[in-house]
Amino acid sequence: MLFAQISDLHIKRPGRLAYRKVDTAAYLARCVDKLNRLHPRPDAVVLTGDLVDFGAREEYEHLRALLAPLRIPYYLVMGNHDGRDALRQAFPDHAYLRQHPDFVQYEVALGPLRLLALDTQDPPKGGGRLCGERLQWLADKLAADRTTPTVVALHHPPFHCGIRHMDIQSLDLGDAAALAGIIAQAPNVERLICGHVHRAVQARFAGTIASICPSPAHQVALDLDPQGPSAFVMEPPAFQLHRHTPETGLVTHLAYVDDFGGASPFYDANGNLID
Repeated sequence: MLFAQISDLHIKRPGRLAYRKVDTAAYLARCVDKLNRLHPRPDAVVLTGDLVDFGAREEYEHLRALLAPLRIPYYLVMGNHDGRDALRQAFPDHAYLRQHPDFVQYEVALGPLRLLALDTQDPPKGGGRLCGERLQWLADKLAADRTTPTVVALHHPPFHCGIRHMDIQSLDLGDAAALAGIIAQAPNVERLICGHVHRAVQARFAGTIASICPSPAHQVALDLDPQGPSAFVMEPPAFQLHRHTPETGLVTHLAYVDDFGGASPFYDANGNLID
């Protein structure tokens, strides 16, 4: 089983740039093309939130058009920039978005894996919350199956990464502690996959791994100075590939959208190392 993760697309209305600089639509189009060209092609794509920039109907219509060429099934997760009603209206064929009456939380099968998606939105705040109802939903789902390898997807990471302006709007630490208590009881949770920070970051969490995915567009500047400014950089757009086998469990690769000239051989046609 191979699935891709992209996050923090921040799609705007057609013709609009993020921060007057970033053409997020063009970047997503390039990412979709790269995913279609991968060999082997992923079995699924999980998009971990901030799908659009202001949760507007026109933005979701634009997002849907940009994803139309994607030849892989995909699953949408809520971020703090998203809108629950507008998302559901724009993707009426994605029935999983309506599994929960109040939140965009759902369970789907990814081949031999189970995906449990959480809704961490806490409007109008940029940070994330997991109320008792949302946490109980997860606890019930995990208690019902302690054997199937499971991936939990959420937008806000449940840990601080050291980039201050992002940490102050991560998942509420009390909610993160409650989440950890639930995850710790479920040894079949292979990974928590997150977004929000626009960087590749990993941390040990409740006996498993929590992994943040970079953006297919702009990245948050790597600044571990507590007094550092809030800023973004145009580092290479990227995504993650998660490969699962029964022998190794889930193994995660950081992948770049750009090809950088393509692959070059180590050996010549006669099998000799090229020196």
